[in-house]
Amino acid sequence: MRFPLVAAAAALASLAAAGSAPAAEVAISISIPVAGGTRVDSASAAYDCDGRAVTATYINAGEVSLAVLDIAGETVVASNVVAASGARYVGGRYVWWTKGEEADLYDLMQGGEDTPAAHCVAAR
Repeated sequence: MRFPLVAAAAALASLAAAGSAPAAEVAISISIPVAGGTRVDSASAAYDCDGRAVTATYINAGEVSLAVLDIAGETVVASNVVAASGARYVGGRYVWWTKGEEADLYDLMQGGEDTPAAHCVAAR
């Protein structure tokens, strides 16, 4: 059994001409195989991260747990990893660590995991 993961991404057209058109947004579909009969659940939440909006879609399918984040227009697919408390997801340069209705967003390129780049609270 496969479950689809659909994320919007910016498609960059590399044109040789100097006056190229702006990049168009396209949909990308990713399938992840899981064992037959595995239940797939998803839930979305919006967060206020120190004045910036971040949306998260959580996808759980058996042993597969993902968070698809929209951070400033960038789509980040993060996988659940071991955490002492809460749920911790890592994708690309970001760590998304949730506990209850709060989350911390870490940018590994700016400050690492010592200090969160933003503290987030679920929007109501």
